[in-house]
Amino acid sequence: MKRTEAEIITIGNEILTGHTVDTNSAWIALKLDEAGIDTRRIVSAPDEEQAIEEALRSSRARTVFITGGLGPTKDDITKKTLARYFGSQRFVTHHPTLDFIAENCARRGIAVNETNARQAEVPEGCSVIFNTCGTAPGMIFRDKDRIFVAMPGVPREMKRMLQDAIAIVAEELKPTKVYHRMMMTYGIAESTLSEVLAPIESRLPEGISLAYLPAIETGVGLRLTSKLQHGEELIAKEFEKIQQLLGKKVYGYEPDTLESVVGALLLERKATVSTAESCTGGTLAGRISSVAGSSRWFRGGVVAYSDQAKTELAGVDALTVSRYGAVSREVAEQMAEGIARRMSTDYGVATTGIAGPGGGTPETPIGLCLIAVAGPKGTSSLSINTMHNRTGNIIAATSAALNALRRLLDY
Repeated sequence: MKRTEAEIITIGNEILTGHTVDTNSAWIALKLDEAGIDTRRIVSAPDEEQAIEEALRSSRARTVFITGGLGPTKDDITKKTLARYFGSQRFVTHHPTLDFIAENCARRGIAVNETNARQAEVPEGCSVIFNTCGTAPGMIFRDKDRIFVAMPGVPREMKRMLQDAIAIVAEELKPTKVYHRMMMTYGIAESTLSEVLAPIESRLPEGISLAYLPAIETGVGLRLTSKLQHGEELIAKEFEKIQQLLGKKVYGYEPDTLESVVGALLLERKATVSTAESCTGGTLAGRISSVAGSSRWFRGGVVAYSDQAKTELAGVDALTVSRYGAVSREVAEQMAEGIARRMSTDYGVATTGIAGPGGGTPETPIGLCLIAVAGPKGTSSLSINTMHNRTGNIIAATSAALNALRRLLDY
């Protein structure tokens, strides 16, 4: 079945110089996909009239979504360029926008100046999307059977406006809905997953596809997509088969995270946890406490970076550090046991390792992390050795620590 197609044009010198990351395109494409609209091309153009016109002329999709260049400064030329491109002879004031600007100025105790008022002007003939978060209105232009939607580049304003824009486009074009669902796995490599799931993937019903989406923080996501009627039920059946094959490697479905699943398990068990971190520097505690309601299961944690801190804060025996070294199973296990004891929690989780980029040795290479979990049934530990940069190594270590706790709780 043919799907409605769209293109995205982002405008701004800051995007092309790398000073601003283009998160708008990713968000727009995601929301278009949810609405049953396929994004076929994403183009970035500088704040230059000729470049913007070239991007518009080269577009072929039925719908085009444009962001950026609608602000009040001189480098914001998108509105003027769109007016000329679509043959608008003059600008007219959109009075609801002007009233909104006046109210905002009054609340701030300033007068509406010429620059403010000019924000409410739009090319004659376009339709206006009211901006409830800012001063630049969105605009819809129609060219024969094509629809062009222009929105501000400020992400907060664009995201709110996009809801209205997609609703308008969907009402006119009646796109075919698509259904996605993502199963979250951890502790199994993408290449291994593809081999394990090959029998299932080769027999997927026509109209259902499987994508592998690996990430350091979340593991490998398995996304099933259906463009069929009753796609939701068909996908559920396929995921049942995958669950049977993967077992505990599956920790949930998007938007589940390792930390949210761990929190739910701790809450279900009426258990508490504390953390002692060295190489992860508090990132593990940060991820656990990022979950709403985490005060019910998370007592706190320490960053025991130095050997002295490991003994004084995490309860490690100084002789253990001296004998085995700070990056060792023995130290990690004593850190986990010590923090659980000192915080009076059911579980303690600890990390110690070499995040890099320096400090590695043949015995303790960069990327090595020892992780320990202490609980009512004893203490277990594992080592991982990753080859990311410092940030990646820290993320990988915290994810592995959360997964170790999850596996211990998910009995």
